[in-house]
Amino acid sequence: MNIPNELDSILHALKSFPNGASIEELNEALSVPLERRTLQRRLKILKEDQLIYSEGGSRATRYFIIGSAALQSKIATKDDSSMTPPLSQEGKEVWALVSRPVAQRKPVGYERSFLENYRPNIDSFLSNREKQKLAEWGNTRNGEQPAGTYAREILNRLLIDLSWNSSRLEGNTYSLLDTELLIHNGKTPSNKSPMETQMILNHKEAIEFLVESSDEVGFNRYTFLNLHALLSNNLLPNPAASGRLRTFGVGITNSVFTPLGIPQLIEESFDLILAKASQIQNPFEQAFFVLVQLPYLQPFDDVNKRVSRLAANIPLNRHNLAPLSFIDLPEESYIKGMLGIYELNRIELFKDVFLWAYERSALRYAAIRQSLGEPDPFRLKYREEIRGIVSQIVSNAMDKEAASEAIKSEVKKLPEPDQSRLSEVVETELLGLHEGNFVRYRIRPSEFTAWKKRWDS
Repeated sequence: MNIPNELDSILHALKSFPNGASIEELNEALSVPLERRTLQRRLKILKEDQLIYSEGGSRATRYFIIGSAALQSKIATKDDSSMTPPLSQEGKEVWALVSRPVAQRKPVGYERSFLENYRPNIDSFLSNREKQKLAEWGNTRNGEQPAGTYAREILNRLLIDLSWNSSRLEGNTYSLLDTELLIHNGKTPSNKSPMETQMILNHKEAIEFLVESSDEVGFNRYTFLNLHALLSNNLLPNPAASGRLRTFGVGITNSVFTPLGIPQLIEESFDLILAKASQIQNPFEQAFFVLVQLPYLQPFDDVNKRVSRLAANIPLNRHNLAPLSFIDLPEESYIKGMLGIYELNRIELFKDVFLWAYERSALRYAAIRQSLGEPDPFRLKYREEIRGIVSQIVSNAMDKEAASEAIKSEVKKLPEPDQSRLSEVVETELLGLHEGNFVRYRIRPSEFTAWKKRWDS
């Protein structure tokens, strides 16, 4: 019997052992028994090919076939509290595979074909039915409005939710209330590290960048490099690495996956991700594609998953769909979904997580949006003018008297019926300006500090 036939024979025999088999039981079940050392070598091949797995050690080792009743029973009896998103059968299988001890998982490197073989609008990670469900969940009835209209309406809530949840998935210990106090009131908890605080503030600035520039950002280098620079600000050992592609090898904690390490290939693959993503027509497929491919490549020194989570909102904001803020998503579910991509190039588990997380996000913002009422069409019409006047006043550190004169001068450029209303809106914005919201006007911290001191004097 040659090796392939021996492997097939072992797999066939294992199917008759729903509770796993010892090496002795397995050998007895083979049509042609093998020498013990030969059988051990064949079992090692099958484990490396991830067709079987083993439990126990030494003489207590038992072998199981992947997809066997024993494996499915093991998954079915797993505590559901650690698997909050409901999983498909394929998702459960991926969960079981990546939950094995590291020593039992086959070391793998970056598989370029996983990206190169993907054909935008021909191939799809999401099925048509899944895209249809996502569209139903994400519909905000703002489709005809300018890009980013819906995100601007709920920006105050989105800043807190997405900053907190994305940071939480990185192990940040800020509570939701801590995050709200930091973002809206500038209050820093005494029991939190500077790194955790910086992470939250970086998310806030990055989200504002995406929302306020919804009609400018996209799947291009400008957006992704600057998004990384904002999210990694003051968090990397080498400050120059912010907004720059990786030039050395990295590893993934608790994984057998080793990312691509050749700078030229990293850059080529990064550009290919952006090129393919920009061609994808469906916004949900675009979002899922970048959530999968960017962390898999690991193009930056660090902060790759954070970039992917915020970048996934680019097509959603552009089409005025409900944003994805990963509300209530268990960290373990997200990590195991990522491991399925890293180690197996299998998306089923991560897709289960994505679908569940998006439905929860969409429901949350639908409720918030309903409580907000309709957006002010006047502010929507003149949002650029409002931003420009406020920015001019603050960046020039004007006091109240100088600001009043500047407003009068600027509103004269508008149709007469709108001049007094715009003056009122700008003055209201200035009175409500604080350290937790000035970034939306493209104002630097030093400018805000100088203006605030002059304004309050």
